[in-house]
Amino acid sequence: MKNPFDTPERVAFRETCREFIDREILPYADTWDEAGSIPWGLHEKAGALGLFGFGIGEEYGGLGFDDCFMRAIWAEAAGSCGATGVVAALGGRAISIGPIDKLASKEIKDRCLADIIAGRKGSSLAITEPGGGSDVAAMQTTAKRDGNHWVINGSKTFITSGMTSDHFVVGARTSGDGLEGISLFFIDADADGFSRTEITKKMGWWASDQATLYFDDCRIPAENLMGAEDHGFGQIMHNFNYERLGMIAQCVGMMKTCLNTSIEWAQQRKTFGKPLIRHQVIRHKIADMSARIDATEAYCNQMCWQANNGQMPVAEISKGKFFATKGLEFCASEAMQILGGAGYLRGNPVERIYREVKVMAIGGGSEEIMRDLAVRQMGL
Repeated sequence: MKNPFDTPERVAFRETCREFIDREILPYADTWDEAGSIPWGLHEKAGALGLFGFGIGEEYGGLGFDDCFMRAIWAEAAGSCGATGVVAALGGRAISIGPIDKLASKEIKDRCLADIIAGRKGSSLAITEPGGGSDVAAMQTTAKRDGNHWVINGSKTFITSGMTSDHFVVGARTSGDGLEGISLFFIDADADGFSRTEITKKMGWWASDQATLYFDDCRIPAENLMGAEDHGFGQIMHNFNYERLGMIAQCVGMMKTCLNTSIEWAQQRKTFGKPLIRHQVIRHKIADMSARIDATEAYCNQMCWQANNGQMPVAEISKGKFFATKGLEFCASEAMQILGGAGYLRGNPVERIYREVKVMAIGGGSEEIMRDLAVRQMGL
């Protein structure tokens, strides 16, 4: 479906992203999946392409502008490779860059941001806790002021790129209960009292490292407080909107790959004397997959247009997130049915996508949380 919001710049960027995926990721996706990691050089190649620079000033190596359509173009292209573990490993820093740019001190930005944007260093956002999950209000990690330092105690888990990141944006409770009293802090991986362990044996995202982080009387300079004390929740929520928009677009790319792979297989595979594509039941599956893709893509375009025009559509993003992941679940299942045994074998995009469906439905805000947030945004 042609994007009515395309411009020459967006068309050119889409082609650049596709070439990058075809050249730098697709030939190695299975190898990296099995190895459980990606080479660090891929981060630097992505940084050179400007993929981490949206909304960041040129003085830090950013693009100097923001465009939600271009964010979505990259996310869709990344999803289309079917190797979302590779994408997660590459883009784990993305949700921490915005808070660093907007909230960190000039000293921190001057010291770290350019390296993060260029892909030379890694960064992660650390919000989720072992006992909290999507319930940010239940945050138990604490930060206590001690003279010219903050002392952090607690733990975070399921932190993408947690084992390889050099810097972390960490949520901690500075006062009160519930949504009040949460603040954000910038913590270096070599800080005293910080440690981490890798999470293994995952269903998917094999090429991406996830970690549990531990803060045991972790002392950081007072200047590492990001933004206003006790006002971190709103800052976190604003940041999540861009993450969820990206995940919606990534779902579109994954769904399209499921469809295209299914069509290619159905045209080649013959059963009962004719190509699989000539069987009505297969044609109906393809029609249903295509309809869900068109609807999700149109929804994503609408949200990008609103965000670009200063109207962050939180309710629509929340609905779009679970709408996209349910559509992806449907397309992945139907593609697996069309490919049959061939789809069940490791080493093809449908198999990779099928085992990544659930992390898309949970990460960035679960389907259940998204439904509840959408209704609250509707004033109900």
